[in-house]
Amino acid sequence: MNATSLGMPAFPEAAREALGNPTLRGNLRHATHTIRAKRARAVAEVSDWAELREAGKRIKDHTLAHLDRYLEQLEEAVTAAGGTVHWAADAAEANRIVTELVRATGESEVVKVKSMATQEIELNEALEAAGIRAYETDLAELIVQLGEDRPSHILVPAIHRNRGEIRDIFRTEMGRWGRPAPEGLSDDPAELAEAARLHLREKFLRAQVGISGANFMVAETGTLVVVESEGNGRMCLTLPETLISVVGIEKVVPTWRDLEVFLQLLPRSSTAERMNPYTSMWTGTTDGDGPRAFHLVLLDNGRTDTLADEVGRQALRCIRCSACLNVCPVYERAGGHAYGSVYPGPIGAVLSPQLRGTASEIDASLPYASSLCGACYEVCPVAIDIPEVLVRLRERVVEGGPAVRDGNRVVLRPAKGHAAERAAMRAAGWALARPGVLRTGQRLASRTRGFRPRTLPGPGRAWTATRDLPAVPAEPFRDWWLRTRGGKDDAR
Repeated sequence: MNATSLGMPAFPEAAREALGNPTLRGNLRHATHTIRAKRARAVAEVSDWAELREAGKRIKDHTLAHLDRYLEQLEEAVTAAGGTVHWAADAAEANRIVTELVRATGESEVVKVKSMATQEIELNEALEAAGIRAYETDLAELIVQLGEDRPSHILVPAIHRNRGEIRDIFRTEMGRWGRPAPEGLSDDPAELAEAARLHLREKFLRAQVGISGANFMVAETGTLVVVESEGNGRMCLTLPETLISVVGIEKVVPTWRDLEVFLQLLPRSSTAERMNPYTSMWTGTTDGDGPRAFHLVLLDNGRTDTLADEVGRQALRCIRCSACLNVCPVYERAGGHAYGSVYPGPIGAVLSPQLRGTASEIDASLPYASSLCGACYEVCPVAIDIPEVLVRLRERVVEGGPAVRDGNRVVLRPAKGHAAERAAMRAAGWALARPGVLRTGQRLASRTRGFRPRTLPGPGRAWTATRDLPAVPAEPFRDWWLRTRGGKDDAR
């Protein structure tokens, strides 16, 4: 898995820089609190939300367990409907396929539907290197592109920008990419939206090639589905002569009946709407209607490696709703850029290290970018137990061990900088397995509690730099229990 930010420092260092930006923190706090409050109201309207959530989880788990069969069924259905299916093992292969398809049309411009998969593989950069210019048409993605920025949220990529910043970007950058912003453009949302509409309309009418992702793929008919709020995606999907869709292999669902569950879960969890304003579906090609050529690029890029992990594979259930980001106290304060991935927040902390591995400094630090409070699990519409996966990945970082990388079984070496942690955990395990040693240690800690330091020395300093050491009780629990017979003496 590629990422524009793989050269970034580890999460703690990147987050520390973000914490020093009061404008960023204000933007994030306002946006995340607003979105999660709206989502809570939308979910409360559904009396069987828990049952829907469980259904979504089971459908995803069943599909992942039989992914090979459903992908083959999908390929057969897409081909029968007039489309062409391409298989991409990694980002480089996907970029090569898409670049060759665009070159074959003779075009040097493409319009794009918002797509996490194409950001993951850095498709825009690959196309630019080949002399092809890609235009983002989602409003937030347009803001990010014009500002030469990076997305910081799954649903709202420009969440870190306020209206004044967006106005300034439109005024200074739109002219370089096409139609300039209107004179005297203000920061009024309606004016900003109209400026983007005028800027994009000429690109929609001129473009002959569209590139998209997909929220879902229905195996039984070969149908692809994109849900959105603006209508720009539908323009990209219907006007060009050629449509190329790059989609992760985990996005397949078996049947239309299964799709119905997710079309209830996704809108309420993401935009807090009962239904997305635009739900576009296409199946192959049809003479006289829509694109004349359709290509589906099925992307692996670490997904089958992730599937091999019995605990970590649940991250592949993700339907990219971003609900976990909006409730995460760490994301709210650090922002998305600190995660060094197109997938920020709690889901990024478990997905990126699995897709990319934990060899880099940023990926080895991501499993620790969490307080393990569990709020992400509570709001996840497909019940991904993110804290469980985080703990699993922390174990992998510290201890190493067996894993699957690039389809091969390997033994990972422990990440650097965790020797003290390993030693501490082994010492704790040894003591906890010996009741007599544990009892002696507890009594010694209680009798010497007056000498307890305020901060730990050496490697422990990193822990106590942001946390208070817990107070040591005057008497160990075991001794209190024996002395009071479980509290019975206190009851008298």
